[in-house]
Amino acid sequence: MHTKLTGIIPPLTTPFDADGEIDERAFRAQVRFMLSQGVHGVCVGGSTGEGHTLSIDEFKRLIGACAEELNGQVPLVAGIIANSTREAIARARAIDEFNVSALQITPVHYVFKPDEDATVRHFTTLTQAVKQPVIIYNVVPWNYLSPALLLRIMTELPGVIGVKQSAGDLKLMADLLLDVPKGKIVLTAVDALLYPSFVLGAHGTIAANPAAVPRACVALWDAVRSGDHGAASAIHRRLLRFWNTISADNLPACVKYSLELQGCSVGLPRQPMPPASERQKAAIGPALTSLLEGLDSPGMSVAAE
Repeated sequence: MHTKLTGIIPPLTTPFDADGEIDERAFRAQVRFMLSQGVHGVCVGGSTGEGHTLSIDEFKRLIGACAEELNGQVPLVAGIIANSTREAIARARAIDEFNVSALQITPVHYVFKPDEDATVRHFTTLTQAVKQPVIIYNVVPWNYLSPALLLRIMTELPGVIGVKQSAGDLKLMADLLLDVPKGKIVLTAVDALLYPSFVLGAHGTIAANPAAVPRACVALWDAVRSGDHGAASAIHRRLLRFWNTISADNLPACVKYSLELQGCSVGLPRQPMPPASERQKAAIGPALTSLLEGLDSPGMSVAAE
């Protein structure tokens, strides 16, 4: 099943109401919206989905609702943000009943960093205890796994099928892709540089830009795959300008505002994260309009930028 984990896989936001409760109706509508945009999969419970704020029961509820809406049309990735091996296993086992293609799991993210052997043991124990394959979500700044360590884990552990490489260093992405073991995947979350990531050979993306503007990211993926680098470069430029308007400490809130502008209302962030500010909204709107209108321009080219 994991061989299908390629292309544009947006991490869904979690709609909250003013009391911080999940709005399941809005969440289900978001799943349908993503399918209408031609995405190749979805992820629930990731950073953009404020997964770090979800209880296990809330996480299970969202996975169940998403699986029901998808009905097997595209793969479902479950994002697990956990501070211990035990907690990660508990979250994985809570969703055993659903059709989940893979688990996206972070290294631990509290202040105490395990050494490399302890990190290997963490993922060894995980993969032996859960039934779903694992994608390492390499995102934690103070526990950022090197390409060498990631390659070691992918080589030694059959249950780890790939890595989602985050942060902005494209050199680390290139190093990882250079020696990725056969049959394993590398997904990019270098939002500002999705275009060069795809050109370098990334197997797809799970990132905030696909969550905010899925149609643009699908168009970028298709353009690279077809070798139309004129169109891909033009999309990249508009996408980068858009990214620069939503990249902030309240990124999930900015993604939610971007979706609202596209007719997909996904509520508020969960406190203490603030909603998008008026200043952010004033920047996001024009950049989004330019990006989406550009997709509809015949013969899009760099000169049209």
